[in-house]
Amino acid sequence: MTPRERFIAALERRPLTGRVPHFELVFYLTMEAFGKIHPDNRNYSQWDQMEERERQLHRKDIADIYIQTAEQFEHSAILLHPNPYSVEETLRLIDLIRDRTNDKYFLIIHGDATFSIPDGNSMVDFSYRLFDEPEAVKSQADIKVVNALKGAERFQKHGGLDGFALCADYCLNKGRSLSPNQFEEFVIPYLVRLIKGFGVLEFITLNNTKGVFRPTIDQLLEEKPMEF
Repeated sequence: MTPRERFIAALERRPLTGRVPHFELVFYLTMEAFGKIHPDNRNYSQWDQMEERERQLHRKDIADIYIQTAEQFEHSAILLHPNPYSVEETLRLIDLIRDRTNDKYFLIIHGDATFSIPDGNSMVDFSYRLFDEPEAVKSQADIKVVNALKGAERFQKHGGLDGFALCADYCLNKGRSLSPNQFEEFVIPYLVRLIKGFGVLEFITLNNTKGVFRPTIDQLLEEKPMEF
């Protein structure tokens, strides 16, 4: 079995022997490991001013870093951080890695469209909105999910991508950022729609969050339409 096949088998809870399939959300120490800056830390603000030949050299170098990381640390999956980000560039990166590894690794990109913990500049305003204009917040949440699924359709038609990683942070170190009722109202319905929509498109969805998440897991498992 390839690392990709073993990764899918683990997610489907099929029995495996040997090392458990694994990967990293991001390995930033590429300068230390390979003498190259991680693609996510590069500045490509003049990308469109480059000749296509130069862009292609950068694409190959970016693909090499992801492949080197997976090979060096025996990862089963690669979470891509496309830079510069566009659907077109992401599709090119997926194709490069697939072609150069003969479909060896499970490929993922970020795909979350739910509300996470706001940053310090917007936390107060967001908290007020939950009480002052809840329907507007729900409308925004709905639009985010619709747009995410529309984007996923393009990846599905192109092929090569295996799944999406949902990395919205819902919890702080001492508990959830939203009350159970607020989480039920403003996050869960949209998270369910997002995951089910990805599933219809035959993508596998992984969920990553931080903080004290256990009470939130219990709440998610009570949601009937959710499938894990």
